[in-house]
Amino acid sequence: MKLVQDYLYKTEQGDTWDLISFKLFGNEKFMKELLEANIELSEFVIFPAGIELTIPEISKEEKEGVAPWLAIL
Repeated sequence: MKLVQDYLYKTEQGDTWDLISFKLFGNEKFMKELLEANIELSEFVIFPAGIELTIPEISKEEKEGVAPWLAIL
């Protein structure tokens, strides 16, 4: 999994791993990759505001199966 060094997401109060995955990638199925890229934050279930997450790059192959209009990242 390649990490995008300059791509960070700052959490909003109430964010969850699956919600962040949906916001960023259009699908909750990338929650695992998001967690793996931020393993040190895995104790969070519901985030407070202001936590910075590193966003992994999701390859075109990984996005297969996602509706075309959602796979634009």
